[in-house]
Amino acid sequence: MRKIWEPDRAYAWLRPYVDYCTRLSYKKIDSSGALPADGAVIISPNHTNTLMDALVVLQSRKDPTVFGARADIFRSRTAARILGFLRILPLVRSRDGLREVTRNRESFLQIDEALAHHVPFCIFSEGRHRPMHSLLPLQKGVARLALASAASRQTWLVPAGIDYGDFFRYRSTCTLKYGEPIDVNRFVADHAGLVPAEMIRQLLGELSQRMKDQIRYVPDDGDYDRNWSQVQPPPRRRLGWLAALFPLFVPAAALTLPMWGTAEYLCRFKVSDPAFWNTTRYMVRLIGTPLLLPVWAVLGFCFLPAWAAAVLPVFFLCSYSLFYDWLNEARGPSDAKKAPTSP
Repeated sequence: MRKIWEPDRAYAWLRPYVDYCTRLSYKKIDSSGALPADGAVIISPNHTNTLMDALVVLQSRKDPTVFGARADIFRSRTAARILGFLRILPLVRSRDGLREVTRNRESFLQIDEALAHHVPFCIFSEGRHRPMHSLLPLQKGVARLALASAASRQTWLVPAGIDYGDFFRYRSTCTLKYGEPIDVNRFVADHAGLVPAEMIRQLLGELSQRMKDQIRYVPDDGDYDRNWSQVQPPPRRRLGWLAALFPLFVPAAALTLPMWGTAEYLCRFKVSDPAFWNTTRYMVRLIGTPLLLPVWAVLGFCFLPAWAAAVLPVFFLCSYSLFYDWLNEARGPSDAKKAPTSP
């Protein structure tokens, strides 16, 4: 059985397409900062937009990354196989019960192997997602992993911040920042006199502050909405842009109707947490594009002039993005309310 850190041909073959779909999910993705070139690297981003957060981190580097995810999504054997193929490991949270937490031992062993072979591990240290420009208290697991790794090798704990222009709109903007890494070995040496619980507490405090520095952080208090509106005022609608692109919007909507129709149906009637909307639209694009592209290519060469048949597949590849760009502009600023914190 292939280990989580080992190269895999199927994964390497599919990876460029996955990254391509991730980049097309946003008008722009800005990435800055870098990971340490030596030692074991643990990445700790904030968690606001479900699977999209992991995909944004993944596309920032060509090399593989192992991820951790809540264990309950691995209950299905099929889901567990797919997630394992994607280099995602199950992590049981403390609130799931002490008996369940003991299942983390196998995942921790696989994480340690990945780190020993210089494959970074990404963990969403808040333990749950919440679409806010704030930060939940960090869970102890990330500190325990970092300290355990530092006992065997040079280990870096990298704070990361993911900022979205809109949590709920497909084709918004995204910024990913890698902050100054924490040298965990030096941290241990500098705090050698502390008991383990206090060392964990201080490491989490340092990590939390560095993560806040990477995002447009707004304290989660009674003035959150007002303070955020001052940081990021609502964008203005561009009516001239809407009118100019309407002739392209109509064929784009027609070509991708099976895709956006499915995505919007799922978001409206099946997906109760708005934080999963962009993940849903992404997955529809990921699966729908290779299914519809050959259909339109064949129909084009059967019924259109040669030049139009050659243009049609290219236009189709842009149509899903064009449809949502136009639709978002027509709708104006997002009116979706804050999604509930995941259980």
